[in-house]
This record gives sequence, structure tokens and C-alpha cells, in this order.
Amino acid sequence: AAARDVAPRPKGSATESLVVQRSILEDLPEHTKSAFPQSIRNEDFEEIEHPGTEVQPNSDPVRLRVPKFWDPLEFKSKGGVRQYLGNYGERLMTKEEALSIGSTVPALTESAPPVFEAGTGESGGEGTPGRYIRKGQSGVVGTGEMLETIYVAIASYRDWQCPHTVESVFNRARHPERIRVAVVDQVDSSDSKCVDPLEPCENKPDQALCRYRDQIDTFEIDASLAVGPVFARHLGYRMYRGEYFATQADAHVEFVRDWDEDIISQWKSANNEMAVLTAYLSDIQGSIDEKTGKSLRNSRPIMCRTDFEGGGQMEHLRHGQQPEGEPGIKGTPTLEPYWAAGFSFGRGHFVLNIPYDQHLPMIFQGEEISLGLRGFTYGYDFYTPERSICFHMYATGKNKAKRQRVKLFWEHSNLWAGAERKGMARLLGIIQMSPEIDSSWWLHDDEKKYGIGKVRTAQKFFDTFGIHLESKTVEQHLCRFVGRKMQAQFIPHLRKNGMGINYDDIRFQFKDPAPNEKPPPLNGRGM
Repeated sequence: AAARDVAPRPKGSATESLVVQRSILEDLPEHTKSAFPQSIRNEDFEEIEHPGTEVQPNSDPVRLRVPKFWDPLEFKSKGGVRQYLGNYGERLMTKEEALSIGSTVPALTESAPPVFEAGTGESGGEGTPGRYIRKGQSGVVGTGEMLETIYVAIASYRDWQCPHTVESVFNRARHPERIRVAVVDQVDSSDSKCVDPLEPCENKPDQALCRYRDQIDTFEIDASLAVGPVFARHLGYRMYRGEYFATQADAHVEFVRDWDEDIISQWKSANNEMAVLTAYLSDIQGSIDEKTGKSLRNSRPIMCRTDFEGGGQMEHLRHGQQPEGEPGIKGTPTLEPYWAAGFSFGRGHFVLNIPYDQHLPMIFQGEEISLGLRGFTYGYDFYTPERSICFHMYATGKNKAKRQRVKLFWEHSNLWAGAERKGMARLLGIIQMSPEIDSSWWLHDDEKKYGIGKVRTAQKFFDTFGIHLESKTVEQHLCRFVGRKMQAQFIPHLRKNGMGINYDDIRFQFKDPAPNEKPPPLNGRGM
């Protein structure tokens, strides 16, 4: 395999609305002055070795040019942004440090307010889904209200649905001017691209992929170089450029009407700067009213089930199918122990502090305990949203045939023989989950950058939620605790300044309340 030039393609010039934004930003506090949207298009990239070849000692190295992590000049005198934000997890960030991250933009209004046009088809890219219709940019003016910006990272592997996902991100948002999307597009020469409009822009300029092209970045990589979602999402985190909030979503999801306003409101209701809202998304079937764009569900999933799977040095924790129900707690998100890759929403500093590990090729199951445990040890807290703001197209029911025609990254696994075992050894070793693995067997590069923090210990996580590394077992029926009970016991320990829950004051250790009852099957994580 050989690397190809993957510099992003240009997407057009700045619009009048951005000129308005920059003029208003002159009077804002220092950390909000960064122009939005910032793009990777005009930046100098850096060269790294492909994670698949670096674990194959007899292979020729493949070099890739990739975006640099965001580390603006104002943090250089402080040793860089990550050293400023708690020195790689050595300590908890201060509130002032946390608030230094995140741009804002002025809310825009038009000569006529946006109108929501009813849809005519089914979810998932079929028919015409409901969307906001907006006038041309020439009538745009600032309202004086400032909006927190939102970064949306999407990793796509040869996925025909990706353009529909991007369209729904913008078309269903109340304030699309606040959103920047970054797509890591892993494609074959015969594939359509995620950022290619469904119709030519000359024929239909109101498509989101045309209208908001200045707010969309893409990093294209040949499908033969794909080594799983971890590396693709790592590239997505490299494309973050200082937005206030950061979202991660799959390439085959659909957002609901006013999703941006709703999820920000939910996040703020937690009163926790370290809150990350995350969940395995519910199935899109029967979930969205395509005429109104609104959610039809009153239920939401919650992350509370995990168990060990695999054998030997490959044994790891996997979060399987999670329970779903109406939230028992109203008006605020519900605490949960685990983080999900399919949907994550939190402050931009989460992406800076907990970037995906660059050195984990061919990993699919196992990435979530890696990110989740690292986040916990840096002081982050995970919550499930009270309301879902997007839904996932799984390969089930009437969507089974649609999703099964999408290729998977394993189709090129023959090129990366042995990479998964090496990747899993590093994943478990760097987060202290497999002490029996000889440390000489896994790559130790960038341990400070991608390792665990010291705000909380990894052992505190294992003890609190009933995970036993020696026996590779878990205390079952944790879902009976997660919800009202966990909320009631843990929320009183939220720091008064909102900088996360103080686990030093928590002595709770979960034990299986029904050891003689067989737990429900874990089942698989959907594709």
C-alpha cells in the first residue's frame, strides 16, 4: 500500500455572513476572537507513519500527511494548549482554563425567518425529509445574540448515506451558522464522496453541501489505507479548531429539528463543565416524523452494560446493546458510567484532552472503554441525554438491505496482518487494563498524549462500577443502579464550581444485587 496526497479540496470563499461575524467578534473576550469557521484547508500538515505499518516490523513504512492538532499561538507561551489545560491530566483544569476554550458567533437573522418545509419521504436518505428553508445570504445580519459554536466530527467508510447525514446536520439545525462539520472520508475511486452534493450546486444551490460549504472540511483517504474507526476518528479530532462544543456521530444518522438548541440546553441543565452527553443511538425506524422533523420517541438509551469478551491477550471490555426506556429523571441528563463512540457531545476541551489514540490499528470493539476510562481519569462525567437529538440507521428491518450494501473496513484486513493484536495490546496496556501483557509487546509511543490522567485513578473507576481485572469479570445488573440511584448518590458530590464530580468523596462500590439471576445477553453493537 502507498499513501496518496490527501490534502482537502477547496470548498469556496467566505460569505457575507462571516464578514459580519468577524466585525462583531472584535469586541468579544480574547478566547472568542478566533474567526469561525476555521478550516484545515490552508494549514501546513504534518507527516506521520500509518498505524498499520508501524506495528509491522518487516513492512515498508507508509507516510501520511495529516492535519496538526489545534494548538493556537495564544497557548504557546504556556507550553501548549494541553499543558495549559491541566498538563495532560496531571491535575484538574481550573474553571478559567476550561472557559478559555470555545468560540462564539453572532446569531444571524434574515429578511424573513426560516420556514420548516414538510418532508415527503422516509428516514435515512429516502424521499425528501423535512428541513428548514432559508433565504439567500445577502439579507443576513447579526442579531446581537452570541451563539456557542458546534464542531461535528464524522468518520465515514464508503458510506452512501454520509451526504444525507451532513445535510440533516445543517438543515435540521435552528442555527446552522454555528456549526462546522469535519468528515474523514475513506473511499475507493469508484465511490461517491460524502461532501459531493446530491445534485449540482448550479441546479440546486440551497442544498446544505452547497450553501454551507465554507463550514465543511473533508479529509479524504483511500479505503485501502483504512484501519478501523479509531484511526479515522483520530483524524477527525485533529480537525477540531476551537469550537465551543464538540460532537461525534456516525456517518449514517439523521438529526431532528432544532437539535442544536436542544442538546445545548440539555448539556447546560447538568450544570457540569465536565459533562459529556453520550449514548448508543436508537434505531431510526419509527423515530422521526419526516413531515415535521421532530422526534417521535419518549424513550432514550442509557449506557450501563458491559462485559469481557475475547480470549487471552485480546480479552477486553465491550459495551453491548444498552437498555432503553423513558427517563426516570426529568429536566436534566442522567449520569451513566460509560462513553459511546456513536454519539458524544461535550465541551471542545474534551476533544483536546482525550484525543483518539493514533496507534490503535484495526480496533473496533474496545475503543469505547479506552476513551471512556481516559475521560474519567481526566475528570469528565458521562450522561445520557434526556431526549435523543439524532437516530441511527442499523442494518435491521427494512433498512437491512440498505446498510448491508455498505462495505466495511475489514475488506482490506489482509494488508494489515497482525495489526489488530498489536493494537489491542497497546489499548489495554496504556489504560492499565491488562497487567498480564508483557509491556515490551506493545508500542509505547505518545503515552503521555494518549494515556490516562491523574485527576482520578483507573482503579477508582474499576472499583466503583464493579470491574475485576484479575478474573476478567464484572458485577452484573449494574443497570439496576444506574439512573435514579446513581444520580441521587453521586450528584451531591458535584463540585460547587461545576468542574466535575469529586470521586474522592465517593466510597460506593457496586456489587451485583442479584448474583443468582442470569443477566440478559450482551448482544452486539450495531453497525
